[in-house]
Amino acid sequence: MSRISWLLILAGLFVSHAGSAFADQRPNIVFVFADDWGRHAGAYATIDGPGTVNDVVRTPHFDRVAREGVLFRDAFVSSPSCTPSRSALISGQHFWRTGRGSVLRGQWDGTLPAFPLLLRDAGYHIGKSYKVWGPGNPVDAPIGGKDHAYENAGRRINHFSQHVTEMVAAGKPLEAAKEEIYQEVRQNFNDFLADRKADQPFFYWYGPTNVHRKWVKGSGLALWGIDPDQLQGKMPAFLPDVPEVRQDLADNFGEVAALDASLGLIVQRLEEIGELDNTVIVISGDHGAGGFPHGKCNLYDFGVRVPLAIRWGGANGGRVVDDLVSLTDVAPTLLELAGLPIPERTTGRSLVPLLKSQQSGQIDPQRTAVFTGRERHVGNARADYAPYPQRALRTHDFLYIINFRPDRWPLGDPYRLDGSNEPTAEELTEVTVVTLPDEDAGPMKAWLVGVRNDPLWKQHFNWVYGKRPREELYDLKADPHQTKNLAGDPAYAEARAALEKQLLDELQRTGDPRLVDDGRYFETPPIAAPWDKAAQR
Repeated sequence: MSRISWLLILAGLFVSHAGSAFADQRPNIVFVFADDWGRHAGAYATIDGPGTVNDVVRTPHFDRVAREGVLFRDAFVSSPSCTPSRSALISGQHFWRTGRGSVLRGQWDGTLPAFPLLLRDAGYHIGKSYKVWGPGNPVDAPIGGKDHAYENAGRRINHFSQHVTEMVAAGKPLEAAKEEIYQEVRQNFNDFLADRKADQPFFYWYGPTNVHRKWVKGSGLALWGIDPDQLQGKMPAFLPDVPEVRQDLADNFGEVAALDASLGLIVQRLEEIGELDNTVIVISGDHGAGGFPHGKCNLYDFGVRVPLAIRWGGANGGRVVDDLVSLTDVAPTLLELAGLPIPERTTGRSLVPLLKSQQSGQIDPQRTAVFTGRERHVGNARADYAPYPQRALRTHDFLYIINFRPDRWPLGDPYRLDGSNEPTAEELTEVTVVTLPDEDAGPMKAWLVGVRNDPLWKQHFNWVYGKRPREELYDLKADPHQTKNLAGDPAYAEARAALEKQLLDELQRTGDPRLVDDGRYFETPPIAAPWDKAAQR
């Protein structure tokens, strides 16, 4: 064969898709996945318009990735609880199909496909810093546990406000204190890159946990200049618009700012080594914020709607996609980009067609619904260790929820709230399991529990913590924050029936154990059991 013929063959291997920047070669992948990070970023303030809490969020690096890539307006997790959300993401399927990975502090038994390990087996250099999968056993098993960990430079980003506040109190200038932690992030990533073989594609999972409670009270303002008063008048109806709650949310946004700053270090390093445009960058969070009504452990948007931006080569960037997508779509997307087959049992659908498109808005007419749910979160949230089983269907127009056991308390039993031994404000701020254990401890929870008998707030307390009917239906066009349940409204009877059928059909099609024998799988040990006993089984 002539030299010219060989050159033609090689050129064919690297031909671009329709003249775009997407070369036919395996890209590097950087996956940034934050704990408890709901849909809060500056880019969303831009597309949602003024008047929301996102007006005060500062995420210039996420915004850059969105601007140079694709920003998804409506991305959702499979479950608003750490372990099941991550099980669904990593395996590419509904959380209820992940066995004992479907509950908090569950178990990864190795029978599920794990996209990081599939990438490794295909020749990718893989690595991680901080959280991948958990809490559960074995920790971070879907990426090989500690075998691929790059954390020797330090883990202080995971408690950012605490460490920076301590250093500043000891006399270090604020920016110097931040830089000390940033250097750990840089070095961990550099150590990962140093172990890469020449021309080997890489996959790096960056999973800081600082956006998960706890954080230092007042740190949003002290460390980032985020003024809680700027949130006044912008709080959604389910969050009390009072100083204590505004400050707590501003502090949460301070941790988001720290996450974003560390993301910027990774993007900067990719630029420095000339790999930015050969790297797919995916950024998201595992569910909404904990310790706030409607957040973590809730199927309302504040609990299951998350940020999602993907940059692939910088081409076709600056688009906002309106298709409803699930984070179960991430695994098949990355496998397809790596040229690997998608496991047959996957229920997620690859986003590659959306990434290759040059359109904005609704691209795939079939992507008009996502499915979410939850089972057990905190083991002793209820005295009998029972879960709170929910499934939901979210469309552009409606949110429909089935609460399979409406006799149970959705956020856990109200321990010690009806006797003389009431929990103190300190307990409510620091100890999640003291009462209503499926909501994280924190200043917001402490404040609202503390005023639960105040006539001004009693109804609000009962609304967000009280028992819920079997069905909930919200008209998202008229009620975007999901405050008025229309399930019993005759005017919505036809829509309710159609949504119920669509949801139950999907549960049936995908083999949800909740529909079998009255949910026995989720209602009995090892799933419904104290954490220590569940871990031993």
